[in-house]
Amino acid sequence: MAARSFAAPPTPWSKSLAEPKIDASAYVHSFSNIIGDVRIGPQVLIAPGTSIRADEGAPFYIGEGTNIQDGVVVHGLEQGRVVGDDNQEYSVWVGKNASLTHMSLIHGPAYVGDNCFIGFRSTVFNARVGKGCIVMMHALIQDVEIPPGKYVPSGAVITNQQQADRLSDVQAQDTDFSRHVVGINEALRAGYLCAGDTACITPIRDEMSQPNQGGRDRRAATPASTSASFSGDLAQQVQSLLNQGYKISTEYANERRFRTSSWTSGKAIEARSASEAIAALEAIVAEHPGEYVRLIGIDSKAKRRVLEQIIQRPDGQAPTQAKATKTANTKSNNGSTQSPANTASFQGGDLAQQVQSLLNQGYKISTEYANERRFRTSSWTSGKAIEARSASEAIAALEAIVAEHPGEYVRLIGIDSKAKRRVLEQIIQRPGGQAPTQAKATKTANTKSNNGSAQSPANTASVQLGGDLAQQVQSLLNQGYKISTEYANERRFRTSSWTSGKAIEARSASEAIAALEAIVAEHPGEYVRLIGIDSKAKRRVLEQIIQRPDGAPTAKGANTAPGNSSTAKSSTASAPQIENSSLLNSEAIEQVRNILAQGYKIGTEHADERRFRTSSWHTCSPIETNREVEAIAALEACMASHAGEYVRFFGIDPKAKRRVNKPLLIQQPAKSGSR
Repeated sequence: MAARSFAAPPTPWSKSLAEPKIDASAYVHSFSNIIGDVRIGPQVLIAPGTSIRADEGAPFYIGEGTNIQDGVVVHGLEQGRVVGDDNQEYSVWVGKNASLTHMSLIHGPAYVGDNCFIGFRSTVFNARVGKGCIVMMHALIQDVEIPPGKYVPSGAVITNQQQADRLSDVQAQDTDFSRHVVGINEALRAGYLCAGDTACITPIRDEMSQPNQGGRDRRAATPASTSASFSGDLAQQVQSLLNQGYKISTEYANERRFRTSSWTSGKAIEARSASEAIAALEAIVAEHPGEYVRLIGIDSKAKRRVLEQIIQRPDGQAPTQAKATKTANTKSNNGSTQSPANTASFQGGDLAQQVQSLLNQGYKISTEYANERRFRTSSWTSGKAIEARSASEAIAALEAIVAEHPGEYVRLIGIDSKAKRRVLEQIIQRPGGQAPTQAKATKTANTKSNNGSAQSPANTASVQLGGDLAQQVQSLLNQGYKISTEYANERRFRTSSWTSGKAIEARSASEAIAALEAIVAEHPGEYVRLIGIDSKAKRRVLEQIIQRPDGAPTAKGANTAPGNSSTAKSSTASAPQIENSSLLNSEAIEQVRNILAQGYKIGTEHADERRFRTSSWHTCSPIETNREVEAIAALEACMASHAGEYVRFFGIDPKAKRRVNKPLLIQQPAKSGSR
């Protein structure tokens, strides 16, 4: 659509006949009016019904990434100016990534800083609103200067400076909401531009009008290196996206478009399993040889992207880290490169995954540092907060912070801004240059002898309980859950008649691990399991066996002794019979585990061949249990009750009364092939 823009009319105070200057990447709806000296920056969205009229006061400036929504009016008095961030005078200045929402009025002289949110029908006149301010609905701001980072409640009338100075600070959840609005409107801007571009919209229309051809016959064209990469970390990433109910799509770009970040939308992927998604990705990669291809993870409910990951480059390589940087920060005092341990940890190891996980869950990232003396007394100094939208940006910021504090301890902090609590404390640098990737790992966790000498039982237990179990314990404590134990001999174990053990009151993972080791020592030759308890919801969030009668801990990922393979094959050992299930595969079991871990219920459906073709599913009896063993048994019973039919299951949020993920098909009629 062509934007409706006009030159300023000649008036007694101005005969400049200035015209709007609109960046090519901005979108201005044809039902809006832009008049006079209005300077609109890159990636701005001007929605229908807006009036930006620089015919009296001028000029106006609209910063990069800002969205101006339906019915907004921007005007200015002939007299009066504000100083913009470029030190020039303007009648109206609106900074970067600001949101002027429906029916709001900005009347110059007026200044609205970067990252501000102006709510519905609010008015800013002859005023300055500092960076990062949140102004809610139906507010009036006049003749004052609002300091940066302040919150103006709905209906407030701020007309003197004393009122402005008494305003409270913006909370993290308000900032998150403001950023979310910016993200939504950025997606709308891109969508509107695509809708008006024949080259962009035609493939989408063609795809909608034609059945999906699958593309498996083109897999031979996929580079060998790509296929190998797809079977590794990328497969796990795809599975993680599907487990969380996110959509998967793709984008591609040639060298020129890649340099300007002008990606073209590719095919959306409709897949029920990681294997189907990987096959579709391989087909898409085969369609774009010699181009960049990236995987997009989309939260369709929040209408935002949760992942952007390049899976093919023109040279045929398929990186497995989201926007991974090519080189680590190799700066050192003597000019030599950093130790391999640091580089590996920051670029492709557990830390990158940890950072990506924090960002995906909407948590904030910050840092702390300490010298040897402060470290011994736990007197950490707060470091820089990290504002990043991708794991690569966060990793780059962490590398810069580590470089600023050579010879000191540096730790990563994950913060849940809504609950105002920490969800992670993880040391990423020690004075010796090592960068541990385990959160608060116990000192005894790495005491395994290289010379094969025997260790004391206490040391052995510490080694075995100090691996992934330490992370599991730390995760429970970070989320405010309680920790308890249960034990059983062989007979009680077979009948699931566990005896309650000691509750563990601990403030740190090391204290909890020490208590668990003591409990394990009290019950030699018995099963012992760790219980995670949500005391508010009065439910269990974890059941995990940490000792079996042969003495080998079975915590997920624990380093078991050679020969004890039976103790390492289950990630949740509280239900050994699940491992031997003849009906459900590992993907289905993992899906069940994820649904229950999030406090959701499990629903099931079945259909014969005719109903399957018409998607007319019958609902099975609901599964009310929170226990994994019972849920698996109920699913198997449902499958047995409907032999010769299709059966699928899904997660249900009982509070919101909605499905939380796509149904997973777990049974098909024999004539249709294997499950």
